[in-house]
Amino acid sequence: MRHRLPIAAASAASVAFMTACGTGSTANATAPTATVSPACKKLQTSHPDLKGKTFTNALNPHTPGYEALDPKDPSRYVGFDIDLGTALGECLGFKLTYKPVAFPALLPTLQSGQADLVISDIYATKERAKAADFVTYSKVYDGVLVRKGNPKKLTGINTSLCGSTAALNTGFVEVPLVQNLAGACKAASRTAPQVQLYDNNAQCIQAILAGRADTYINDVNTVAQAVKANPKTLGKATAVTLPYSIGIAVPKGKNQFRDAVQAALVEIQKDGTQTKLLKKWSLETGTLEAPRLVTG
Repeated sequence: MRHRLPIAAASAASVAFMTACGTGSTANATAPTATVSPACKKLQTSHPDLKGKTFTNALNPHTPGYEALDPKDPSRYVGFDIDLGTALGECLGFKLTYKPVAFPALLPTLQSGQADLVISDIYATKERAKAADFVTYSKVYDGVLVRKGNPKKLTGINTSLCGSTAALNTGFVEVPLVQNLAGACKAASRTAPQVQLYDNNAQCIQAILAGRADTYINDVNTVAQAVKANPKTLGKATAVTLPYSIGIAVPKGKNQFRDAVQAALVEIQKDGTQTKLLKKWSLETGTLEAPRLVTG
């Protein structure tokens, strides 16, 4: 999952980075359709200012299974996060449009008012909560992607990484975790792991396929998808539990909107919608977590 640390100020180029879909795309090829439950109708009554509105979700659409361009129609987005956002909108009575940006620009885009929320497989860390409030909905499990057979015998974010090269996404929380192994590697008379930084998951995976890197550490579902797509060349070494949750980011000061999102998430989990969506996208149902707030 995309777990990048916040960047205090994104460059104009980062904020302006878009996919071919462009700003404000209404792309949603897999929107679930369901009758509004009595609980959601009550929420719409409690939050009448949301009903009928169209909000913008900032996302980085490069994680198949979560958010990505529909391979059958590149003008649309598909994935768990897309469907989850649609389910939230159905519950609260609003619709979503999408603003694709580079991952480091997600929270700056939210802060600048160019987006109303971020549903993009982002880890709700306390550091990020200085820039936005988060409503969590999922636990975090990372996978360690390696070459087939795990020739480097990697066993997690530990000293097994000493002397290896990790391809990682710029700004993801895994970057400092790997870099911080330098001291332990030195104490073990081994060289620190090298880190290669890339802009998205696909580039990190390609680095392993091309032999430039030994591992890629990211959300376990993302790793599983990479192995499924390249079963003869890639494998998953292990799974790592990280002390984070995945959350929906909302602007600071928009407490009523934040609380409405949390209440809707509670109902979406209670009626089984989130579990159904996890199964639909072949994601781990055991990651489901009761919504809670992470604020700075």
